[in-house]
Amino acid sequence: MATQAVSGSSVTQGRLWGARARDWAEWQEPVQRPLYQAVLDATGVGSGTALLDVGCGSGLACALAATRGASVSGLDAAAGLVEIARERLPQADLRVGEMETLPFADRAFDVVTGFNSFQYAANPVGALREARRVSRPGAPVVIMTWGRKDDCDAAAYIAALGSVLPPPPPGAPGPFALSDETALKALATEAGLSPHRIADVDCPFTYPDLETALRALLSAGPAVRAIEAAGEERVREVVTQALTPYRTASGGYHLENVFRYLIAHA
Repeated sequence: MATQAVSGSSVTQGRLWGARARDWAEWQEPVQRPLYQAVLDATGVGSGTALLDVGCGSGLACALAATRGASVSGLDAAAGLVEIARERLPQADLRVGEMETLPFADRAFDVVTGFNSFQYAANPVGALREARRVSRPGAPVVIMTWGRKDDCDAAAYIAALGSVLPPPPPGAPGPFALSDETALKALATEAGLSPHRIADVDCPFTYPDLETALRALLSAGPAVRAIEAAGEERVREVVTQALTPYRTASGGYHLENVFRYLIAHA
């Protein structure tokens, strides 16, 4: 299975998202299962579907597609995550590489998905143009992002991370920038895709205890960046404080969230 050299933002993103790959795969990725299932349903993934997941992470979405009979391929900048995905799916074509220069042939896929991935590219429009290139004519290309900030309890966790990070550059898009339907459709249109429909999916984050919640949430790339900036003790402190309102009577944690996805056509 090929490994493509990564450069630019992918070097940084690959390092951040790969730093705690096992924690991500074990504790955080599973809470996103409802989102993956909803997108696979909406795009009709089934027997014989050729699917590419851009930003495939540790491969749960690919694995769910494979159980439906799809032929799956995936790409991620984080070698540690791809290693886990390959363990789960040894027959799949899973590669380390750049989403802005996808190492796949033109018109190779029936469905292309990007679960919280395209917005991490240095050039999201360029990444989506690549997704369009490798899609068959009329194929669905899925762009998934956070839902509205007011619908996401995880916004408190994101704000906690932001409190210990250096200020972003002026004009930098925030994590909820693409929650706006107009902005999401404009991004797809600029990449030469035809926006079809937007849908929201309820995707609660549920953890049995604080330590599990911290292992899960601190495995994400932005959390690793915060740890590099402020130290793990400080990040655990601010995230624990942010989670307090979401503690359940049993001692677990439950955060209601909505994710939004756009289905566009190549």
